[in-house]
Amino acid sequence: MSRTLVIACGAIAHELVAVIKANQLKHLDIQCLPAEWHNTPEKIAPAVDEKIKNSQLTHDKVFVAYADCGTGGRLDNVLRKHNVERLPGDHCYSFFAGSNAFEAMAEQELGTFYLTDYLVDNFQRLILDGLGITAHPELRDQYFCHYTRVMYLVQDSSPDVLSMRKIAAQKAADALGLTLDIHETGLQPFEQSLRGIRITSV
Repeated sequence: MSRTLVIACGAIAHELVAVIKANQLKHLDIQCLPAEWHNTPEKIAPAVDEKIKNSQLTHDKVFVAYADCGTGGRLDNVLRKHNVERLPGDHCYSFFAGSNAFEAMAEQELGTFYLTDYLVDNFQRLILDGLGITAHPELRDQYFCHYTRVMYLVQDSSPDVLSMRKIAAQKAADALGLTLDIHETGLQPFEQSLRGIRITSV
């Protein structure tokens, strides 16, 4: 059986593993880059380039489980060089919600700050601490002065988990001084975005 390497953002690792297990894609191997690079996207393209080069002797194909993710096209330049595909869209919010649903949300309210399950669970570390807001509270209004709401895109709607995350999402919205909306996406839109991986199954 041929092997495919999936180079992924650590922020979507849980969802990626769930989809791979559900579809019994045993030919796939996952290597994750740090989720913290959500705040430093300039690190993504060079690291993906290096991982693709290192995979040439161990894998028959590579798929990149990133969107553009703030790289400003630099990631696509790397992927074109290696003839490697990635997830569609500009960011994970689009493929978690589904492109049509996300476009409707964005059109409805442009000043939306999006949260996923991962970002809800790690909001303090990645957003408040990572952006320096904890140490310098005045930065909050500088970063978020043009935002009008928080939209929490829910992947795992298990009742107990969702109940706790809704509380955490509300605290996150309160910390930013914004209102909270919640949209349950499940994993189906994400699964559809991963069809390119499934085609390589043998």
